[in-house]
Amino acid sequence: MDFKMYVPPKKFSLKEAVSYADGSVVSKQSIKQSGGNVSFFAFDKGEGLSEHTAPFDAMAVVIEGLAKITIDGQPYELTEGEAIVMPAHIPHALFATDKFKMMLVMVKGEAK
Repeated sequence: MDFKMYVPPKKFSLKEAVSYADGSVVSKQSIKQSGGNVSFFAFDKGEGLSEHTAPFDAMAVVIEGLAKITIDGQPYELTEGEAIVMPAHIPHALFATDKFKMMLVMVKGEAK
């Protein structure tokens, strides 16, 4: 049985969950559980994450700005309020066309 520490509810602004830093990618983990986690990222313009894979599905939700997210070689441009799912084990990369913030929700499934 997993032990889950109780965290009291606290309202917060998605846009203020993480701050930009010049020439950097900043990340802040909000929730971490055995079944997945939620993190916030702030990418300065021109920054990104190189192509990689993950063993679980992830949903990127753009909070502000403009991002290019490439999944399995196919580029997608996302702006504020848009989201995309990056399937498990499929190569993906992120690039800040303009500086942007996103919420990343990762869901760990059961092994098949």
